[in-house]
Amino acid sequence: MSKTSLTERPAAAERAKASEPQLRDRQSERDHRQLRIDKVGVRKLRFPIQVRDKAHAVQNTVATIGMFVDLPEEFKGTHMSRFIEALNAHGEVIHVENIADILQSLQKRLHARTAHIEIEFPFFRVKAAPVTGKEAVLDYLARFDAAACGEEMDFVLTVKAHVTTLCPCSKAIARYGAHNQRGEVTVQIRSRRVVWIEDLIDLIEESGSSELYALLKREDEKAVTERAYENPVFVEDLVRNVALKLKAHPEITWWKVEAENQESIHNHNAYACIEMS
Repeated sequence: MSKTSLTERPAAAERAKASEPQLRDRQSERDHRQLRIDKVGVRKLRFPIQVRDKAHAVQNTVATIGMFVDLPEEFKGTHMSRFIEALNAHGEVIHVENIADILQSLQKRLHARTAHIEIEFPFFRVKAAPVTGKEAVLDYLARFDAAACGEEMDFVLTVKAHVTTLCPCSKAIARYGAHNQRGEVTVQIRSRRVVWIEDLIDLIEESGSSELYALLKREDEKAVTERAYENPVFVEDLVRNVALKLKAHPEITWWKVEAENQESIHNHNAYACIEMS
């Protein structure tokens, strides 16, 4: 039996590789339906990120990410693996300041004119109870929506926080108290300069009947309950209170505020919305 020399083995491997059938790139094939796609990509990808905060300079959290590009009508599909490559090319942790670089990378890798990224994540703050001062961590929801079209970039910050709302009507007509509920407030902004997530949270929490806390002892609970009773707000009051603060902010150029009360005496929610005109 003849033996293959060491010098012959690489040549044999090259010949075997050359004889293999070429992998077909179906995504790059032509499509004849003449319909462009506005956004195509990946969604619900979990990834570690770092977010700047006022208290500790940076906060580590985990985001749910979506990335998309436009697809011209002549192409059948996009290359999904390139989205993951673009994200991981910036390291194991995504910084907020890298968003523009990621969008440009998506445009380049996928030969796209427009690229979009959505990053949603829990944001944490340590809050002290109003009387005892006992501290505990409270979570909020934040989101970055960024899009690049050619050289232009758009960025929207969304912050979602909860407050207590006490019904003014119920207080006015009831002898023994008033019904209250948890109100969810969503604020979206565009701004000239960076606006802190914490500042938007403060703005929201100042607009309800009372803010929420993760830890309350009896004396704290008494204070929160009485504060809410002394400061009743409808869902309409809530969005107007927030809107006035957004209008007065010198760096905010566009805003939208939504409020939804998870009603405690109805089987439906109360909702209100104001958007900057």
